Amino acid sequence: MVQNLIRFFEAVALLGALAGCGYYLLCLWSARNFIRDNRRRADAPATWAPPVSILKPLRGTDPDIYESFRSHCVLNYPEYELIFGVSDPNDPAIALVQRLQAEFPQRSIRLMVCPKALGTNLKVSNLVQLLPLAHYDYLIVNDSDIRVDPDYLRRIVREFADPRVGMVTCLYRGIAGKTLGSQLEAIGISTDFSAGVLAARQVEGIRFALGSTLAFPRQQLEAIGGFEPLADYLADDFELGARIAKAGFEVRLSDVVVDHHLPDYSLRAFIQHQLRWGRSTRDARRWGYTGVVLTFGLPWALLTLLLSGGATWAWGVLAVATVLRLAMAIAVGTKVLHDPDVPRFLALLPLRDVVAMMVWIASFAGHTVAWRGDQFILEKGKLRPIRQWPVVSG
Repeated sequence: MVQNLIRFFEAVALLGALAGCGYYLLCLWSARNFIRDNRRRADAPATWAPPVSILKPLRGTDPDIYESFRSHCVLNYPEYELIFGVSDPNDPAIALVQRLQAEFPQRSIRLMVCPKALGTNLKVSNLVQLLPLAHYDYLIVNDSDIRVDPDYLRRIVREFADPRVGMVTCLYRGIAGKTLGSQLEAIGISTDFSAGVLAARQVEGIRFALGSTLAFPRQQLEAIGGFEPLADYLADDFELGARIAKAGFEVRLSDVVVDHHLPDYSLRAFIQHQLRWGRSTRDARRWGYTGVVLTFGLPWALLTLLLSGGATWAWGVLAVATVLRLAMAIAVGTKVLHDPDVPRFLALLPLRDVVAMMVWIASFAGHTVAWRGDQFILEKGKLRPIRQWPVVSG
């Protein structure tokens, strides 16, 4: 009886490993096609350059945040403005924005204290209050810790020369801190999360958006009812892209890649962050997230080896899964994202993938998430506060 049960789970693990290898091949193909499409796009002149309003809701400070702010002030673009918003008049980010205004007096940089809490997601609440200050009809929202290159705006906004495009988003590199948790987060972003985005683009098209860049015309925002309907959603970036796509507009993945500077996560903080992301994705795309179980090729291959008692054929399955996983990591991390840290973090892939599988399992076991120092219940993607949650340091 026990032996039959072991053989059953061995067969399940083998099927998981084979499915995961197929997923790795899909990601390799998707990365190849994305690179090919970007080469064609690079040949097109970036002549479309309407004025742009960049909205940046803030709460506290992040690693190297001033340099991230500063990168938005040296863009090679004819006309744009920066509008920062905070909820707390004592927020430490205010001093950094004031420093930015002093360093770049020629740049249109405004700061607003947004006193109203219009929902549980204060980022969206800030955006609702910042929007009336925006002078221009093309809007960009990106996270406070995003650092961009000087050609960022030109390459993002040129996509709107195509009238079918209602939203532009982009991939990002995770710039790791000194801790293991931060490094696991970074290697996951560059070799797994981004690969999944490319696979989604290949299979069904992009029908969501990433917080690294949310670019859209004001008209498209108005078509979905503005920011207000998103005020209680955790994954507001996903929802914004999904609603614009549902309204009949194309969501396009730009060839731009930005930097996302990660905190020095402890292992506990890393797992909390992954669990929050997992549960928010589960609520946003339940069937798609359930299918993530078929993407864990390397963990399934390791489990197959364990259950088979180290059989020779199982070693072969593990070897194939390892080679394909490494190939996917290198193709996406170095060829698409141009992340210089991917080669030195490759040894962390097995640990990161095993943790990711365990987090995936745990994400179905509850509805609580920790976010920005508070604890919430997640109900159909919306946040309901429970009580204060002790901040996890480092």
